[in-house]
Amino acid sequence: MPTLTVSPEIAAGAVALRRDLHAHPELGFAEHRTAGIVAERLTALGLEVHTGIGGTGVVAILSGAQPGATIMLRADMDALPMTEENDVPYVSQNAGVTHACGHDAHVAMLLGAATILRASAAEIRGRIAFVFQPAEEGGGGARAMLDDGLIARFAIERAYGQHIVTMVPSGVFGLRPGPLMASVDSFDLVVEGRGGHGAMPNNAIDPVVIAADVVTSMQRVVSREIDPLEPAVLTIGAINGGTTYNVIPPRVALKGTVRSFSDATRSAMEAGIRRIAEHTCAAAKATCALDWHPSYPVTANDPTEAAFVRAALAAEFGEARVLESPPVMGSEDFSYYAQVVPACFWFLGAGDATHTFPNHHPAFDIDEKALVAGIAAYATVALAKTSR
Repeated sequence: MPTLTVSPEIAAGAVALRRDLHAHPELGFAEHRTAGIVAERLTALGLEVHTGIGGTGVVAILSGAQPGATIMLRADMDALPMTEENDVPYVSQNAGVTHACGHDAHVAMLLGAATILRASAAEIRGRIAFVFQPAEEGGGGARAMLDDGLIARFAIERAYGQHIVTMVPSGVFGLRPGPLMASVDSFDLVVEGRGGHGAMPNNAIDPVVIAADVVTSMQRVVSREIDPLEPAVLTIGAINGGTTYNVIPPRVALKGTVRSFSDATRSAMEAGIRRIAEHTCAAAKATCALDWHPSYPVTANDPTEAAFVRAALAAEFGEARVLESPPVMGSEDFSYYAQVVPACFWFLGAGDATHTFPNHHPAFDIDEKALVAGIAAYATVALAKTSR
């Protein structure tokens, strides 16, 4: 049975704040309203508050009654550039922007945990840094905060974070030692052919047909060049070319993403995609230009920290609510923190019969009862680490 109490007032406040942030989502590095609310509430708790870290990031320091190490708890603040498709009172009021990944919940839960931990300062050895990060959704806000001196400035020695998901039952946790989430790279590929009349393809070099060959052929990198026991995903997310029915365009542009769990596979995927694209185009008398955009590395949990978090959560919530998560091909810029200090990242389930759409779906929403579990999880891990 849980031993850490989340009061009805804190729980209700988390729901209200989550709904307010959901209705007013902001994109990466533009979370000015969100960061302002965060800083105001942390200041009201009497914490040492620092703003403008890594752009719009906020860090608050809680000093315990006794000396010790500094750990960090992290929540990300940004939303996604997409239109929401929910019919709820707190639907996004910002056109084309929505909290379809749950970062509104992350902010609300960490502020709730800060309230509990502030009241428990007498039990704490060392310090807790509450890190509210901008721009996780592709902007690399974690990297920006690190470049702004986050770790050295606040002497952080351990990092912890959680992510709400609907693929796990509400109030259930999932984590694993080692690689938890994949690395991600993106690329832009432009196939250059020769335009012409749709009735006379012999006088053109059709980049549409060639691009189709490239898309199909590139999948052989995964199926025939990567060890079948090594996870890898290649997805083409966009193909753009041409404007009308009877014109062969001069070029076609493609956008893709690659995900893997090792540096060797990551490098092999880039090399294979580049080789196949260039040679497929050359065989059809076309050319191509590939721009590769390296992004987040693998999110790998320190084995010792993963064991610690699992034990702390199991003691608080019971073994049945703490599961071994399989590796997930999604990516996270929490990975940058885990490259610098021992760290652990875990999933918090918020799915039920009503809330089934996955993260990044335009109708994504959560079972808000999971907020209490998330608040308690942040606080449990922090107290277990700092009260030793």
